[in-house]
Amino acid sequence: MPSISLGLPTIKRTFKVEKPIFHWFELNYMADTNNNDRNTNDSPKGGGNIYWIYVAVFVFIILAAFVLNTDKGAKAQKSEYEFLSEDIPKGYVDKAIIYKNGSTGDTERVEVYLNEGGLSAKGMKNNGGRSPHYEFKASSKDLEKILLEKKVAYDVKTAKDYSAVLQILVPIAILVALWFFFMRRVGGGGAGGQIFNIGKSRASLYDKENKVNVTFDDVAGLEEAKVEVQEVVEFLKYPQKFTKLGGHIPKGVLLVGPPGTGKTLLAKAVAGEAKVPFFSLSGSDFVEMFVGVGAARVRDLFKQAKEKAPCIIFIDEIDAVGRSRGRMNMTGGNDERENTLNQLLVEMDGFSSDSGVIIMAATNRPDVLDPALLRAGRFDRQIGVDRPDLKAREAIFSVHLKKLKLAQTVDIAKLASQTPGFVGADIMNVCNESALIAARKNKEAVEMDDFQDAIDRVIGGLEKKNKIISPEEKRIVAFHEAGHAIAGWFMEHAHPLVKVSIVPRGLAALGYAQYLPKEQYLYTMAQMMDTMCMTLGGRAAEDIVFNEISTGAQNDLERITQTAYAMVTLYGMNLRVGQVSFKADNEYSFGKPYSEDLAKTIDEEVKKIIDGAYERTKALLIEKRTELNAVAKELLEKEVIFKDDLERLIGPRPFAEESVAEELTEKVSPNGTGSTEAPQVSDTQDPPESES
Repeated sequence: MPSISLGLPTIKRTFKVEKPIFHWFELNYMADTNNNDRNTNDSPKGGGNIYWIYVAVFVFIILAAFVLNTDKGAKAQKSEYEFLSEDIPKGYVDKAIIYKNGSTGDTERVEVYLNEGGLSAKGMKNNGGRSPHYEFKASSKDLEKILLEKKVAYDVKTAKDYSAVLQILVPIAILVALWFFFMRRVGGGGAGGQIFNIGKSRASLYDKENKVNVTFDDVAGLEEAKVEVQEVVEFLKYPQKFTKLGGHIPKGVLLVGPPGTGKTLLAKAVAGEAKVPFFSLSGSDFVEMFVGVGAARVRDLFKQAKEKAPCIIFIDEIDAVGRSRGRMNMTGGNDERENTLNQLLVEMDGFSSDSGVIIMAATNRPDVLDPALLRAGRFDRQIGVDRPDLKAREAIFSVHLKKLKLAQTVDIAKLASQTPGFVGADIMNVCNESALIAARKNKEAVEMDDFQDAIDRVIGGLEKKNKIISPEEKRIVAFHEAGHAIAGWFMEHAHPLVKVSIVPRGLAALGYAQYLPKEQYLYTMAQMMDTMCMTLGGRAAEDIVFNEISTGAQNDLERITQTAYAMVTLYGMNLRVGQVSFKADNEYSFGKPYSEDLAKTIDEEVKKIIDGAYERTKALLIEKRTELNAVAKELLEKEVIFKDDLERLIGPRPFAEESVAEELTEKVSPNGTGSTEAPQVSDTQDPPESES
């Protein structure tokens, strides 16, 4: 049975350690190390944790230092005079131990053990002789002779002082433990988290043991994108179908689209359908504070991928590492990112197209990517994942509503028509919010009004029931929103109105008007002007009714200013400025791509457009003052009114409206045309105190 003995003269303690303890430590450490190795290559989760080893070593060192110094620190210090003149003559001394220097032979100190009489006389407790009761530094050279004469038992030993060694070793051990701890923290822990594995790939691997359960059935509203990526799935399943004809699949597939449209979900569905290993990581996983670590992780990732081929590598948010090089002439941290990108470009050229390794990436900022990433032979194919249209939103609702207990009154088509511009993440949020609202009301099923409240919650924010506003402010908000409603009702190209509310929502919204824009990709100048007039309806109503204006139109003014500048500088809709477009390609470009004279002209034309739209709106509201008062009065009474209420108050809209729920044909926007995003569907009223 092995033992560990601490050989100090004053401490004779033996710690017996059973063999099974060492065996248990060895098995656990080896299992932990094996788990780390296995998780680094195959597991999507983090590996084992060996922090407890560092903690155990650290605690052992501290305890050892404590044990070695406990008794020494507990000894009382007495004088040699008291020992010779009092304790020895009175017979208090049981024995003494004299410690001499091993090299000089001089007496360094004397430890004294008292008997029962001495302990009683001095009021000291009996410790059973485990340690001396006090010690003193000897100065007399005849101490041994005196003890022999007085017949006091004593022993002579060589002094061994470990304090100096401990003072050096303990700080070093603490620094080493802290160094290992912080290096593991920097490495991130788990796969690649150990100091010697910091250059290992952090990609999570999904294979037969950790299967991807997402299929194309779980991805709704992306039919065109699914057709594109279906080719990737077929190549991974049946590569000979393409190779026998001499063709090859693109090495890289880049998914491009706004946030929340389902790019990552689509990539997982590809892996789930193909049933091949799937490496998933984000662009930021390559970025590290140590020089060369990002490039090393890229090399390790492709090494693992080749071993697992056929497989898919998916890099989410690739713009974190794939930004265009040389955008800013600065050195430092930017160099490490560029080195990582260079290594990624080399690796994409380093394996043949028939190796069975396909790279998929996703980004919502393709404009900042380096051109070398997008050239033929790397990311050959770019798949647009755009905002869903009416049919796509209906399909997305159908997927998310399967998990909910619905009432019979729920109309999926109506929900899809009331959520223009919503992406898949927004629709999922609406479905979840509706279930929470229904549960809050103790309902047995989710009803249509719960979905209406959820849509309001997503568009305008949480309803502020305890937000108290003065009657005068409430009247201003009512006429402001009524101005939007009347202007939009009598503008031919304005979007159809859905509802108007003066219920405070979110952090700053005191009211809003919701419209239902058509599913379209091109906007004419007349449509944009009518939209601007509708947006200015709130400010114009305040001016007409109260002969003064408030800060409530801040959001409206931001939107019309942006639209007016786009008409002049992007879309070439101004005769004086001409058919030009000044969109800056460089995100770090702080200069204007036109002269100061032209900038002055642009500002003048923008002001002319906005002033013209405002005067037109103001003239319309003066003409429809009776209708404006009727709508504002209804809002003050009900706080929320719908399209049916407006038809009852001011009659039907004088323009024929196209049904937004009609079957939509496939629309393709030609290159170089306007934005594919629908205008904003909500209008917010900022609080009077928001301007400072």
